[in-house]
Amino acid sequence: MSDIKTVLEGAKSQMEKTIGHLESELAKIRAGKANPAMLDSILVDYYGSKTTLNNVASVNTQDSRTIVVQPWEKSMLTPIEKAIQAANLGFNPQNDGVLIRIIVPPLTEERRKDLVKTAKAAAEDGKVSLRTIRKESIDKIKALQKAGLPEDEAKVGENKMQALVDEFSVKCEKHLEQKEKEIMTV
Repeated sequence: MSDIKTVLEGAKSQMEKTIGHLESELAKIRAGKANPAMLDSILVDYYGSKTTLNNVASVNTQDSRTIVVQPWEKSMLTPIEKAIQAANLGFNPQNDGVLIRIIVPPLTEERRKDLVKTAKAAAEDGKVSLRTIRKESIDKIKALQKAGLPEDEAKVGENKMQALVDEFSVKCEKHLEQKEKEIMTV
């Protein structure tokens, strides 16, 4: 039974990582409000190497519509501004010589629906990942059964695995529901 327990604990750990990844993917989807996570994917040319924006500047929100980027070095203002424009996020950064302000434009109804589709795709990717983890874990349990694990213990393990998948699928749905509500709120 301890072998099954090891398989289940490993699967649960993977599922928690999947939910964490889903949360980070959903955080990147803008919901009309300014959020520093919107700029997480931006890479800045920092003396010849690509570096994440968070490593060369402080990224904060000034209010619900404004993101402020304060570089650690003044010489990084122009490369940061260019990187934000190149990321094609629909933002027009304003460089005042000290920091960069980004006004987040309000979302149109059509854009909101597109963002909901993107959120649903991210949630579906999370569920696919959960099902893959389930399949791999059940394969491990079947291998244990071939190696001498009693059939009833293997069935119990498979049922516990399915219960874990169900639990984490509900978490995926809750995250999606929350993000959908956030996106559609004007």
